[in-house]
Amino acid sequence: MITAIRDGWIVTQNANRDIVRGDLVIDGERILQVGGKYNGTADREIDAKGDIVMPGMINTHTHVAMSVMKGVVDDVTFPDFLDKVFKIDSDRTDRDLDIGTKLGCMEMMRGGTTTFMDLYYSEDVIAKATQAAGIRGVLCWCTLDEDKTTQNGNPVDNAKRFYGQFKGQRKIIPSIGLQGVYVCNEETCVRAVEFAKEKDLPLNFHLSETRGEVNNLKKEKGLRPAEWLNSIGALDGHMVAAHSAWLTMNEVRLMGQAGMSVALCPVSNMKLATGGVAPVPEFFANGVNVSLGTDGNTTNNSLDMFAEMKTCGLLQKSSRWDPTVTPAQQLLDIATINGAKAVGMADSIGSLETGKYADVAILDGKAPNLRPLVPENIVANIAYSASSFNVKTVFCQGDMVVDGAKILTLDTDAVLDASEDIWRSLCLR
Repeated sequence: MITAIRDGWIVTQNANRDIVRGDLVIDGERILQVGGKYNGTADREIDAKGDIVMPGMINTHTHVAMSVMKGVVDDVTFPDFLDKVFKIDSDRTDRDLDIGTKLGCMEMMRGGTTTFMDLYYSEDVIAKATQAAGIRGVLCWCTLDEDKTTQNGNPVDNAKRFYGQFKGQRKIIPSIGLQGVYVCNEETCVRAVEFAKEKDLPLNFHLSETRGEVNNLKKEKGLRPAEWLNSIGALDGHMVAAHSAWLTMNEVRLMGQAGMSVALCPVSNMKLATGGVAPVPEFFANGVNVSLGTDGNTTNNSLDMFAEMKTCGLLQKSSRWDPTVTPAQQLLDIATINGAKAVGMADSIGSLETGKYADVAILDGKAPNLRPLVPENIVANIAYSASSFNVKTVFCQGDMVVDGAKILTLDTDAVLDASEDIWRSLCLR
């Protein structure tokens, strides 16, 4: 099937960061043409005159099934937050994981996100719900020490079984993750990283999110988290380190030498008041790939990557008293092509280029918050002015999943109605 998206402002995010006016053509799963006038026959025509046509965004750290838990642990200390969340997690069912995942996917696709990286248990349930939603899930089964988990069996073995069950399935990248050094001993970390390396998989994990995490490990091991992971041979380029807010320059250099990625989560860190600001300019200077995540709906309450992108930039500028850091183009890179690199798919997604998967978001060029709209300000408008409500149409791997702001793949009313009952069953106790 050929789809012609006509006469839009195409923000390619290619190597030259070209912005062109013209047609974007999709043939099946992939992009056939970028820019110019398409004179061939199309099965579907979309009038995007004056609209923004951009790559689908890539959320590199979330816990999508927690989307049914909004407002449960707001305005509490971090220890109290963890205590309540862990209690709720231990009582979750496949049904509420399914509904939570579908609800989160609905929010993300409605906001122009076409790929997300998840860290949770029961990723087999999450995978099936993600397939129903129609966007791409890089699903990292969360592993931790066997004596610290509510999972049945060994978490690393569970992750390996999950990979075997879902490898090769369309739009699903089954993988492995680590909860964090505070519940993962050397054996757990090494086994998880070795599996990621063996299968060439991205590995999502929490790193240096809080000062307490850092201080506790230093007392126990004499090293900070990134230093300790390096000392046991577990600091690796397959890793995508979420948060990364309490780091020394030595750790940043080690992460760069390993070829790692980070997933910034500024809204989550600010809402939980865990302190620390990820050293973004230093990451770039030392070769660390910088991507962006929302975290889950308990610590952020939103999976809106436009809001996350803007907050990321403002936090960096404000904390450094320097308005020149994280400029708009860099923010858009972080949310798109850098995210693609983090999940190991830079050759397939993250930019609008011929031959890549057609992961596309169309923003309403007539929206007042995006006007005036000229080539010179389009990227700044995306980074600082846009919101998820500007998204009109979304494709993931050539499949239209949102049209006219309507989700096409799920019974949205059924998911929304079920979410309230699940919230009460999980959280009113």
